[in-house]
Amino acid sequence: MTQPTDTANPLDAAAAALTQEAESASSEEQYRRKMQRRQEVQQRRIADRTVEKGLVIINTGNGKGKTTAALGMVLRSLGHGYQVAIVQFIKGAWEPAEKAMLERFGDQLSFHAMGEGFTWDTQDRDRDTRTAQAAWDTALSYIRNPEVKTILLDEVNIALKHGFLSVEQVLAGLAEKPEMTHVILTGRGAPQALIDRADLVTEMTLVKHPFREQGVKAQPGIEF
Repeated sequence: MTQPTDTANPLDAAAAALTQEAESASSEEQYRRKMQRRQEVQQRRIADRTVEKGLVIINTGNGKGKTTAALGMVLRSLGHGYQVAIVQFIKGAWEPAEKAMLERFGDQLSFHAMGEGFTWDTQDRDRDTRTAQAAWDTALSYIRNPEVKTILLDEVNIALKHGFLSVEQVLAGLAEKPEMTHVILTGRGAPQALIDRADLVTEMTLVKHPFREQGVKAQPGIEF
């Protein structure tokens, strides 16, 4: 993954510098003055941001939490009363607990668990490709719908990584989204072309995992 670009915004640089200065302040009074200036800069930073647009968001990387973080944004959207759609490209066979909880939102949320499980479970590339293409067709119907504010394409990056979908068709689909629609794409191995298109990219880094280091099995409430 490419490294974050430096926006060279002087207010951003000033905010970072003031935070560092406050952390090394030699007295409570000095700390208070630095934090007061930091607050003023932060208010100017917020006022300086005037663009409103729907975002393309990617959660990728080998660490845990990509879908979980995306579901946090889904819940925020639901809390604002927005229409939301979720399409799962891989994990459908798990019937996760998230689905049972989110279904309580009724018609405000559309949930499609279209995957048939992990590729080592299905062991049928042609079927996996057909399933992914069907999931994409469903996703595209929501991407084109201006009534749907937030769309989560869960594990779509895995479908891209395995060649079940092409990067070109996903980029073409994203080009059709209405201006204020947010689309969240999750899964490890996000292709660079998709990262380049995105507005917000987060890479989850694996530091420790109990499944790998301790042999702890997947547990309800944590993994599913």
